Amino acid sequence: MLDISMHKIVRVIALAREYGSDGVQTRNYIADMNEDEQSSLVALMWVGRGSYDPDDIEEARRMAVAEKTSPTETYLGGEPQLADMLEDGLDALDINVADAEDNLRERP
Repeated sequence: MLDISMHKIVRVIALAREYGSDGVQTRNYIADMNEDEQSSLVALMWVGRGSYDPDDIEEARRMAVAEKTSPTETYLGGEPQLADMLEDGLDALDINVADAEDNLRERP
């Protein structure tokens, strides 16, 4: 189970698409998350790139905490395909992100 809201995931995707995964806005947004949210984001990215199967999301979250050697925003900022991998992770978990993205765009 992911310990991060869909809104935050979609926001990271949107920021990474607009400013790049290494953009200041993207990195600051990730840096402001708590450890559970950050580990969930890393695990989701790992599922999206195929490092973990969707059924192993809990193991991926534990490994994200155990293997953390740098700030999460630095680690994720170094992945140019971050937005695509997060979307692929959501797809692998059978979570439809399209509606959440539409809701984010409609917010002022």
